Amino acid sequence: MSDAIAVLLFIGVIAYALFGGADFGAGFWDLTAGGAARGNRARRLIDVSIGPVWEANHTWLIYCLVMLWSAFPLAFAAITTTLYIPLGLAVLGIVLRGAGFAFRKASMRTPEQRIYGATFALSSVLTPYCFGSVAGAIASGRVPTAGYGDPVGSWNNPTSVLGGVLAVSVCAYLAAVYLTAAARQNGSPRLTVWFGRRAQVAGIVTGVFCLAGIFLLRADSPRLFHQLSHRGLPLLVISALCGLLSLFLLRRDSPLALRMLAALAVATVVCGWGVAQYPYLLGTHLTIAEAAAPTPTLWVLASVAGAAGVLIAPSLAALYILQNKGRLESRG
Repeated sequence: MSDAIAVLLFIGVIAYALFGGADFGAGFWDLTAGGAARGNRARRLIDVSIGPVWEANHTWLIYCLVMLWSAFPLAFAAITTTLYIPLGLAVLGIVLRGAGFAFRKASMRTPEQRIYGATFALSSVLTPYCFGSVAGAIASGRVPTAGYGDPVGSWNNPTSVLGGVLAVSVCAYLAAVYLTAAARQNGSPRLTVWFGRRAQVAGIVTGVFCLAGIFLLRADSPRLFHQLSHRGLPLLVISALCGLLSLFLLRRDSPLALRMLAALAVATVVCGWGVAQYPYLLGTHLTIAEAAAPTPTLWVLASVAGAAGVLIAPSLAALYILQNKGRLESRG
């Protein structure tokens, strides 16, 4: 039962990586779009694309937190008492990002728009980096079972830095691919080319980071490296193939296939981490079974998750479908 709940938890992690990750990546391209005049068209597409859904995407983060502290309270306590600095920065980034995005759209003067836009864009980079560093700390075993680990070194180490950089680059890649498809659907050839080139660069950079990360993990996290290169290798190969194929489709008129391949590339690499981590929840010292709450609690969580899937998933699916068809207006 604990394994089943862990799978449900990880489904939420993958969903947040895909939907929330695309939002964060859009902020990265907002940051690098250029001045007010040059980047106006790109920023307008970003606003239209993420405006209707950016609040809903954080539903997955809440889902993950509730599942973690309810099903695995020991691990939740260990993570939050050790990694409270990056987690606090990530939460601050989410708040500032939402405020910056909303106030930029309501502002009438260019100087104010620049301030709020910079807040939105910088926070969009800070938050995924912090979440990636948290994942690196957990995977490399730097979160002790009893908690209260090194508050600085636990998330400032080679594996955590790699996790943070990969999180930013993956989000940038995912957002660029989604925005390329959105620009093509909106009939904007210039923006299609603009975001398409950035998707190619982001995909290549992410691939380079992944290759470099192999050697880094071998030195800093040998067990994680071994499991990724054996048990998780098929998933990593699928991720690489999907990523390469998505770069090829950037020049084709296939927005749905393009989005699906990019999403599959990210989902499989996240799954690779989960498969490599199994059966441990923290490093190599706390297993999923050892961290699990009592069985009745797990059954209640499974029932709640099932009910949420029946009641909420269709609403989210309808939201994404309508937004993809351009039938929703951004409201900030």
